[in-house]
Amino acid sequence: MTKAVRFHKTGGPEVLQLDDVQVGAPGQGQVRVRHTAIGVNFVDTYQRTGLYPMQLPQVAGNEGAGVVEAVGPGVTSLKAGDRVAYTGQIGSYCGERLLPAERLVKIPEGVSDEQAASMMLKGMTVQYLIHRTYPVKAGDTVLWHAAAGGVGLIACQWLKALGATVIGTVGSAEKAKLAKAHGADHVIDYGKENFVVRVKEITGGKGVPVVYDSVGKTTWEGSLDCLRPLGMWVTFGNASGPVPPLNTLVLAQKGSLFLTRPTLATYTASRADLEMTSKSLFDIVRSGKVKIEISARYKLADAAQAHRDLEGRKTTGSVILLP
Repeated sequence: MTKAVRFHKTGGPEVLQLDDVQVGAPGQGQVRVRHTAIGVNFVDTYQRTGLYPMQLPQVAGNEGAGVVEAVGPGVTSLKAGDRVAYTGQIGSYCGERLLPAERLVKIPEGVSDEQAASMMLKGMTVQYLIHRTYPVKAGDTVLWHAAAGGVGLIACQWLKALGATVIGTVGSAEKAKLAKAHGADHVIDYGKENFVVRVKEITGGKGVPVVYDSVGKTTWEGSLDCLRPLGMWVTFGNASGPVPPLNTLVLAQKGSLFLTRPTLATYTASRADLEMTSKSLFDIVRSGKVKIEISARYKLADAAQAHRDLEGRKTTGSVILLP
C-alpha cells in the first residue's frame, strides 16, 4: 500500500483527500517508481475542478521524479535504482506508482530530483513554445503573461539566453522584482497599468510578433491588441478562466493574426520528441543559464493547501510535494 491524494468528486481544494492505495507489480513495458518529489501545476487544479474532465476517483497530479524500484517484462531502457522523471501522466500525488517506461526520462547528473519534479512540465512547455510553436530569434521582442509564475520564470531566463527582449506581465510589485531578476527587460503590473498601452509604448507602436498567454479570460483581448500584423497569439493556459468563444474574423480585422492552442502532450507524443525536448531542458539548466526556483515545498498530505496557495496567486516559481 502507498499513500495517494485522490479526488472522488470535482470541486475546490477540499475535495482532495489522502487515501491508501494498492500498487501492484509492473506489467509489460511498465516500471514501479518511488517518488522523491512531485510537481504541482495549474493543470492539476483544472482537473480537480472538472474544467478538464477526469474519470473518478482520480489520483491528482501529473508530474514527478523518483527512483525505479522494479521493472516489468520487456523493459530494457531502465533498471532498478535509476533516477527518472516524467510529466503528462496523471496520478503523481502518491508515494509509489506504476508508469510506462517509454514516458520516463533519466535525470542526468547535475540535476536534482526536486529540480526535475518541478520543471518537467513547466520547462518542457517553455522549450516547445519558444523553439517550435514560435521559434524565437535573437532580437525578437516577446510578451509573456504571468512572468513570475513557474513557467514564466523559466521562460524569462531562456528567452534572454536566446537574445530576445522580454516584456512580462505580473500581478504585484513583488512579482515584478522577481521577473526582473530573472531576465525580463520590461515588467508591467497589470493591476496598475494597461498592458496594451505599455507594450505599444515599449515597441514604438509596432506591437510584438508573439504573445505567450497562460492567463486566458482576462488577458486574451489585450493579447490580440499587442500583436503586430501577422503576429501569433499562443494561448496555453486558463489561470483566470477559459477564453470565451472567439469569432475568427477578429483575427483578420486585427492584422491577419495567427492563433494556436498547443499542448505539451502533442509536442512530446513521440519518444523522439520527448527525448529531444527533455534533453534541451536538462542542457540549459545544467549550463546555468536557466535556474529552477522552488518557492514552496509541502508534505503530500498538505496538497489541498498547495492548491489553495497556487490558485490564490500566493506562489511564485515552482511548487512541489514531498512524499
